[in-house]
Amino acid sequence: MSLVDIWQSTPGQLSDKHLQQIIAFAGDGKLKDGNVTSNEFRAFISLLPSSVLARYATECLDTKFDDSGLALQDIVNQAGKRLGFQVTDGRYRGVRNDTGNDGLWISPDADQIVVEVKTTDAYRIDLEKIAGYRRTLIRQGDISEDRSSVLIVVGREDTGGLEAQIRGSRHAWDIRILSVDALFRLVSIREEIEGPAIARKICDILIPREYTRVDGIIDLVFATTTDVREELVEEPDEAEDQASLSIEPQKLRLKPVSFHEECIKKIEAKSGKCFVKLSRSTYSTPEGDTSLICTVSREHRTSSGTGYWFVFHLHQRENLSKHQIAFVALGCGSAETVLLIPFIEFIQWLPGMNMTKNDEREYWHVQIIKDSNNYLLLQKANIKRIDISSYLI
Repeated sequence: MSLVDIWQSTPGQLSDKHLQQIIAFAGDGKLKDGNVTSNEFRAFISLLPSSVLARYATECLDTKFDDSGLALQDIVNQAGKRLGFQVTDGRYRGVRNDTGNDGLWISPDADQIVVEVKTTDAYRIDLEKIAGYRRTLIRQGDISEDRSSVLIVVGREDTGGLEAQIRGSRHAWDIRILSVDALFRLVSIREEIEGPAIARKICDILIPREYTRVDGIIDLVFATTTDVREELVEEPDEAEDQASLSIEPQKLRLKPVSFHEECIKKIEAKSGKCFVKLSRSTYSTPEGDTSLICTVSREHRTSSGTGYWFVFHLHQRENLSKHQIAFVALGCGSAETVLLIPFIEFIQWLPGMNMTKNDEREYWHVQIIKDSNNYLLLQKANIKRIDISSYLI
């Protein structure tokens, strides 16, 4: 039984195991380029929550074991995927006539990052060798000189010696350093925000820039803060549309509920698929063939009874439209009540929903009323409500 099979059927068998033990369960227990162990391990970590990935990265650094550096390489590349990069895994061990970089990350804006993973910077790193990987990839036509750079991911935050080494070299404008801890902090930020613009800013921060002017960093901080502030405005404004849920005024601004993960577990059990968190509301299968927006609402007292209110953003529609298989999941009050709607059907209802549109945001109001045991999707005035009870899982 593969690691993926064990994780999907009885995750408890692996949840308390050290990473070294987990690798031993796969294939022959040795990570080698192109072997069964490597394929199983990479498929396995693609399913894991980022918190578990971060824990495994720490184990690679704190308790050295056979192949710990190779496992860390795979984990770092997986983190790159969670940040939104298109990632090509590198080789574990270099061979003649083959580039020895640990990974190649391509951002949504087509910037290319040659990644090198080091468990420590306690010894002098051969910068010329690492820069040579980039030159080889440029010569082969895999990357371009003007859009490519090098990122060295190191296992600790105290990198003063390596920083000085880079500053004193001719590669100072092409190489950047990032600690493993900082990498996973970026992943955590990415998972707690929504929107492609901020995701691009996170990718952009890993690319060498001249930071005499710090506008780019300020933009990321501002955009992230704005995203969090917008999340707090969970409830609708009655004046925006005639089909309002008529929520009591004192409840217009409340801290949003958060039971997305419980909803996802229920969806996974129903669909037999595993979903990985990409942002606050966006999930995808590791292969990327199925995408899912999961949004949740507290239960409201309304003039019509019990109701739920969600927002569905324009960028979420654009994201789901790129996938042949896509769903919108609505958690109504708790994970006990989840509506799982195929996007191909959900998109047909959008023209009938009220929409907020201004210079900063565009989103639809997804408003649901519970009538006895039926769940009805509200539409604009004079448009019949849609019974969506059949989508309950």
